[in-house]
Amino acid sequence: MALLSDAEMQKVARAIHDVERKTDAELVTVLAPRSDNYLYIPTLIAAVLALLSPLVLQWLPPWLSSGEILVLQWFVFIVLALVFRIPGIVRWLIPPRVKAYRAENMARRQFLENNLHHTENGVGVLIFVSELEHYIEIIADRGISQHVPNDRWSEIIQRFVKSVQEGDTAEGFVRCIQQCGEHLERHCPATQDKNELPNHLVVL
Repeated sequence: MALLSDAEMQKVARAIHDVERKTDAELVTVLAPRSDNYLYIPTLIAAVLALLSPLVLQWLPPWLSSGEILVLQWFVFIVLALVFRIPGIVRWLIPPRVKAYRAENMARRQFLENNLHHTENGVGVLIFVSELEHYIEIIADRGISQHVPNDRWSEIIQRFVKSVQEGDTAEGFVRCIQQCGEHLERHCPATQDKNELPNHLVVL
């Protein structure tokens, strides 16, 4: 699915550019449709329901043979396995703890893969969003985290989460970038003209 249009992605890129003109910090934004394919959980649930499906037949007249019951089980399994892969349904099937773990793990991988830990003076900041999980995290390297406490990022994240839940991901991104920029400009103002990392929105 198209998470953001080209115009919305350009708007996010402009917001990053505007922030980085006023700070030495390097800001990278990453948007993922989901942090895992979660195939094993919907498949497991479909298998369990297929195995239990013959229990329903005991309330019906005994007109099915054992072979027909087996075919029915396979049919139930295949249909449910496909239906349970629809993103809107997957969101309700996956336990919250599993979704949070997968998204958190993806955020940390993206921090490393985008080389935010290699910036000069450790001033890399990642804004990570995973839509299916409604998960948002801001990860700041040591040069920023020693000046900006985590509760400041938490306030920004809470407002961003609300935007994502309301389907307004693009505007949420822009507001989040601007609010992060206020802290970065205050604690890490621009002292040189540099751009170590790309400003565009990374879409996985």
